[in-house]
Amino acid sequence: MTDVALQPGSPEIPDKLYFKIGEVSELLGVEPYVLRYWEGEFAVLSPKKSGTGHRLYRRKDVELLLRIKHLLYEKRFTIEGARQSLHAEAKAPKVKAAKHAQQELFSEDPLPEIRRELAEILKMFK
Repeated sequence: MTDVALQPGSPEIPDKLYFKIGEVSELLGVEPYVLRYWEGEFAVLSPKKSGTGHRLYRRKDVELLLRIKHLLYEKRFTIEGARQSLHAEAKAPKVKAAKHAQQELFSEDPLPEIRRELAEILKMFK
């Protein structure tokens, strides 16, 4: 998701915990009502609300909004197409990461190393 946030044409996101809707609107170059509309269309986008009801976006929300804007404005996806694309992206990396972790763990036979370490431990107790 953060690949769009790191592209050369993307705005730099300030290092803050929370952003107000006006700040995010200015950062993305869209009107606040567009952000509120996207909030209703994309279930994964859910900014917190302050005690006074103001929306408070976290960095991950801003990165997601950058991704949504990229899909809608640059790739010319429909809302439904962007929703499906985000859903597919959310599923795909988890499967790849799990497979990669398994391959990394079991790429070599760990038994010889375990046997060697156990033999060293046994020597320490003799």
